[in-house]
Amino acid sequence: MNNEKKLCGLYMRVSTEDQAREGFSLPEQKERLEQFCKFKNYEIVDYYEDAGISAKTGNLRPEFERLKEDIKSKKINTIVALKLDRITRSIFDWEKLMTFCD
Repeated sequence: MNNEKKLCGLYMRVSTEDQAREGFSLPEQKERLEQFCKFKNYEIVDYYEDAGISAKTGNLRPEFERLKEDIKSKKINTIVALKLDRITRSIFDWEKLMTFCD
């Protein structure tokens, strides 16, 4: 069992289409993620919000890039997002992220 303290980066993203279709506003995502972390006793280190940006391959997401830099520098060791599609909608990009995190 891994007893390492979870140092979390909360990643929130919404594109205008997502917000209109699904109703997952950034404040709603933040509230739900904070509740989850409190329940799991995870320490929230930082918040990363990309507003109005699609997760399609090739789109620049400044906060997602900052999150990856914080993983590299060991500022955080856990990514928490509302749903997998908040991080990426591409299996190829998901695989790249998993390789990066290893």
